[in-house]
Amino acid sequence: MSTTSSLFTDLDFDRDGKQFGYIQAPQSTNTAAWANLFIPLIVIKHGDGPTALLFGGNHGDEYEGPVTLLKLARTISPEHVRGRIILVPALNLPAVQANTRLSPLDGRNMNRAFPGSPSDTITGQIAHFVSSVLIPMADVVVDVHSGGRSMHFLPSVNMHRVADPRQMSEMVRLAMAWGAPYVFIYRDVAGSGLLPGYAESLGKPTLGTEMGSASQYGPATLKLAYDGLRNVLAEMGVLSDEHRTPATPSQIVASELRDDYIMSPASGIFEPLVELGDTVEVGQPVGCIHFIEQPSWEPVVIRAKTAGFVMSRRAIPLTQQGDCVVVVARRIE
Repeated sequence: MSTTSSLFTDLDFDRDGKQFGYIQAPQSTNTAAWANLFIPLIVIKHGDGPTALLFGGNHGDEYEGPVTLLKLARTISPEHVRGRIILVPALNLPAVQANTRLSPLDGRNMNRAFPGSPSDTITGQIAHFVSSVLIPMADVVVDVHSGGRSMHFLPSVNMHRVADPRQMSEMVRLAMAWGAPYVFIYRDVAGSGLLPGYAESLGKPTLGTEMGSASQYGPATLKLAYDGLRNVLAEMGVLSDEHRTPATPSQIVASELRDDYIMSPASGIFEPLVELGDTVEVGQPVGCIHFIEQPSWEPVVIRAKTAGFVMSRRAIPLTQQGDCVVVVARRIE
């Protein structure tokens, strides 16, 4: 992939110590003919060792990642590091500032823009800089997500099932070190171009997360994100082991069938009939859609097509046809 990019940073990735700076993305706006978008970037390095690349704010309405990575950037001392930690706490900065899932600058989903290109819109340009400059340096990639505004989610560390058994084993090992209640193996049902999927395709051990639900995070969720990331850094040897928090055992679960992702058959008001963790059987009602404009109409019942338990469900009542309303998962070895 070409590394030609108009984006740049003044940080020295090979210099020991802690550096706070920015990825700068040149652009022109209605109010500034010459402007740069300043995306926060932190590098913590000490000696030789592996490189951990950590992202938050891939989606702008998911704040667990930005808060956790900012805390890590301030609290980790270089003398406790063996190798390098690169932190991007607000990858889709315009979306984080606007509290929107998509970038308000071009309407793009950062997590569908990879690997991007130098001639793309601003979201694709940022993705290209990450793909061509940052990810090649990484030994482990972590992309912290949550349910945003739209989904309730059981706290989990996530990954795709990859073909390379050694890569898959390493991802599961690091995920188990996090200490989240679930390690969740998922499939893409809403398009391609995901940051974790791109990193996985390069053979990088890659972790995603779903730390919180419906933008309602609290101390327990943030503690799980903070302690878990430090545990992963300690497990890979880039952070001294004294910073590890005892991890509770995780359950490995998977939603790998397309029918595990239940989409609404109609637009209306979604009424959930199941809660997170509930067991569901094939054919069981999991929700229904009400039609406020037609009060005499019976609601459309939405039924499970696979058996398992509820890993995620929709948080926003107003629902469009095709929106995911429930995700069914199963425990696996």
